[in-house]
Amino acid sequence: MATTSSPPPPPPVNLWVVLTESKRIINAHSRHFLALSVLFLLPLCFSITVYPSVFRLIADQSAASHNSVSLLRGVFHDDQPPPAGADTATVVLLLIAYVVVVTVFNLLAIGSIAYSVFQGFYGRPVKLISAVKSSFTSFFPLLATLISSNFIVFGILLILGFAAFLSTRLIQLIFPGLEIDYASPYFRYVSMVVMLIWIAIVIKLSVNWILAWVVVVVESAWGLTPLKRSKSLVEGMKSVSLSLIFFFAVTQSILVWISTVAASAQIDDDDNGNGETGKLWTNAFFVLQIVITSAFLTILTLYNLAANTVMYMHCKAVHGELAWEIAEEFAREYVSLPFDDGKAPHLVSVAYNNVR
Repeated sequence: MATTSSPPPPPPVNLWVVLTESKRIINAHSRHFLALSVLFLLPLCFSITVYPSVFRLIADQSAASHNSVSLLRGVFHDDQPPPAGADTATVVLLLIAYVVVVTVFNLLAIGSIAYSVFQGFYGRPVKLISAVKSSFTSFFPLLATLISSNFIVFGILLILGFAAFLSTRLIQLIFPGLEIDYASPYFRYVSMVVMLIWIAIVIKLSVNWILAWVVVVVESAWGLTPLKRSKSLVEGMKSVSLSLIFFFAVTQSILVWISTVAASAQIDDDDNGNGETGKLWTNAFFVLQIVITSAFLTILTLYNLAANTVMYMHCKAVHGELAWEIAEEFAREYVSLPFDDGKAPHLVSVAYNNVR
């Protein structure tokens, strides 16, 4: 009696599987993702790369200006303080401009790339106009979700800080003669413990919220709803979420750190050589390292956004949601999703018997 053999089970989802499928989708539509990267990711990554150098240049020029004013005061015995307000205003305006640019381009990139990867995962046509339209359509929902998540994160920090403050006051009430020196090492240790607790909570929240931005784009939700939806989808996949966050956080941070150190070294060389930090921008090595760092950071950010979207699809499959969606579209017992990489199709099978 002949027996029908069932297809082999899919490989367990891990970091490598998510990155491999992300790479396959990106390669299948390389020109499309290149265009999106140039439009949204490159300005974002260039701003992140060049901001530390610009901030250092302004700070050094401000210090040099204050030293010159102090020297003139010593010569002419002028008691008028140096005009530091203009330098402070420049730094604040630069910081505000940096935050605005990074936020806007980051949200636009999420909206366009998440939409494109979602379409590419199903093997549907990926069009640049539709992706750009999705980026602007989902911009304000993404912004509302970002504000909601930041409100929660900084609210937790305020609660921890307030709890630490109440603890010190309670100790002073219990021991009236005890004086707490806020500059003592013990108080710094307490502050460090509070920060470590806050960082641990932020990491846990990041693991639960990793899919929130994809949920906003794909499911047209916003605010707290995508955060709750992401938390439910990540159940059973938290190790993959943590590995994704750790991998991209480490690689991107190392890249930015190397760029910042190289730029600082160039600034120090210019200061020691002729004292004119403005000539840094004509330094070929400085310009080259900015270009290379921005390019690699753009690639990493593209893969980060693509990997989050691919993980969203895998989480839906784990919870039995993906099979129903494919069933409505194809109405077959085992459905294969094509990933056309230009050479050979890549197949992902979803079985119905795991769905109740």
